Amino acid sequence: MPLQNRVTPTGDIIATAHRGMFTGTRGIIHDPATKTLMKRRWASRAWLTCVCEFRGRRREVMGGRSWTELFFLDEATAFAAGHRPCFFCRREDAGAFRAAWEKGNRVSGLRAGDIDAVLHRERLDGSRKRLHVLPRPVAELPDGAMVRSGEESFLIVRGRALQWSAAGYSKTQGAITEIKLLTPPSTLRAFSAGYRPVLHGSVKELVVR
Repeated sequence: MPLQNRVTPTGDIIATAHRGMFTGTRGIIHDPATKTLMKRRWASRAWLTCVCEFRGRRREVMGGRSWTELFFLDEATAFAAGHRPCFFCRREDAGAFRAAWEKGNRVSGLRAGDIDAVLHRERLDGSRKRLHVLPRPVAELPDGAMVRSGEESFLIVRGRALQWSAAGYSKTQGAITEIKLLTPPSTLRAFSAGYRPVLHGSVKELVVR
């Protein structure tokens, strides 16, 4: 049986056989004896997105108490859930994200913890995922933004909405209504300022270049 360690765009953690492109963490939120999640869903405001392979190191998933390994379909999913690039294993990407985040949010000289504090306010409404009002029409959102309509999540690429699933993206069937923004607004502004999140391979099959 797959472990409960796959993160959805709403920040929920589910069990599925689909691993995805990135790993990451929110601190220690599992019991290594049973490899199951504890009641809490975060133990740190630093919600990170990491690479699955780094300098040949191998980890036993949920086998220790250093951090809880979570997995994401792609970077857009991780951003929507409220994560950001790790400055240890993804230093170049993290630096590029911070630069775009500062430019988009018109600030400078921030540390990672400063960004985490803003993201923490934007990603949670109590213990639930915070949904935001769209700042502009869907067709004008930057690539990589994710939105919510009803019970489904959608990725925006070139003004088109692609439906999310743990296995990948698919064409949207019909119109989507009553749309809310999943991606934290400060992260969305970083996308508008030039940061491009890594997207799952299924996107290439759906969007004509």
